[in-house]
Amino acid sequence: MSHVVIIGCGVVGAAIAYELSQISGLSVTVLDKQQPAQASTGAALGVLMGVISRKLKGNAWKMRQSSIQRYETLIPELEALTGRQIPFNKQGIIMLCFEGEDLANWEKLVEIRSSQGWNLEIWDAAKLQSNCPQLSKDKILGAIYSPQDRQLDPTALTLALVDGAERNGVNFKFGVTVLENELTRNGVCQQIQTTSGKLDCDWLIIAAGLGSTPLTASLKEPIDIKPVLGQALHLRLAQPLGNPDFQPVITGDDVHIVPCGPGEYWVGATVEFPPDAGDVVASGAMLEKVLEDALVFCPPLSAATIIRTWSGLRPRPEGRPAPIIGHLPGYSNVLLATGHYRNGVLLAPATAIAIRELILFNS
Repeated sequence: MSHVVIIGCGVVGAAIAYELSQISGLSVTVLDKQQPAQASTGAALGVLMGVISRKLKGNAWKMRQSSIQRYETLIPELEALTGRQIPFNKQGIIMLCFEGEDLANWEKLVEIRSSQGWNLEIWDAAKLQSNCPQLSKDKILGAIYSPQDRQLDPTALTLALVDGAERNGVNFKFGVTVLENELTRNGVCQQIQTTSGKLDCDWLIIAAGLGSTPLTASLKEPIDIKPVLGQALHLRLAQPLGNPDFQPVITGDDVHIVPCGPGEYWVGATVEFPPDAGDVVASGAMLEKVLEDALVFCPPLSAATIIRTWSGLRPRPEGRPAPIIGHLPGYSNVLLATGHYRNGVLLAPATAIAIRELILFNS
């Protein structure tokens, strides 16, 4: 029996735990100092921008495609196993194009996706208004519609992954902190110390987002991951926006409007900071700016009531592409699955598959 320890129980750690729970001969333990889905995952909007992404080839596209495909089977699989409902919007994503953009630039992506078996549609302003009358007519040239991209509730997904993995024998320990005195020999991490005792490990998987930096530092191979703020609002309207039977995600200038119930919407964005900005903290002014940006292209939101607001920090690798998946340098049995930046929910299934393959290949 091989002992696998996963540190971190956001959506990525939970997805890995569920994936590995289906492999015989593995004993899997998941550690987190918080309850599941409390950090970046709890603040995510769950917008799965895969097909509509401009990632055309290579591993970045392969991971997106793998995740989009896996979600179509994963959601019903988890719901059947756990009895939980996971909100899963299958009405697609609309990306708005504004004045100054050239819709023809999207034609190549449409052709490429078609050759890959995926569908994208270019809508002119008239078709966009017909399908989404809630949108402003000013400055919007048209849109790209991706009917095969999705959106889901990240917290509901993570809790279902934990439930499913637990039913398959995974041991979860929450409220547990990993200490900095791991036992290592010859590039192998053999044991970790935690506030609940020692744990032997044949494989150590670090999926702790921003917490990955101190964990890797304790192993003398620090991975630099910086925080990027994401902020969102939960709004309620008396009536749904536009056509109540057509409620896709709408995104414009990196601001997302996400249906989350009859007449209810999440509105959110990721806020970039300059390198010398100091501590990354939520700001009421920036949150107001997110709503103002959404009102520019969706004026009816001005009548909405704000139910709640929230924020979270996205883990972005410093000086290297996101995410970081693979062996920690100098270690044969320590794997990284971290630094997903804005795509943790999107890439969680593909990350779990990649980690599974690394373990199976090296076992």
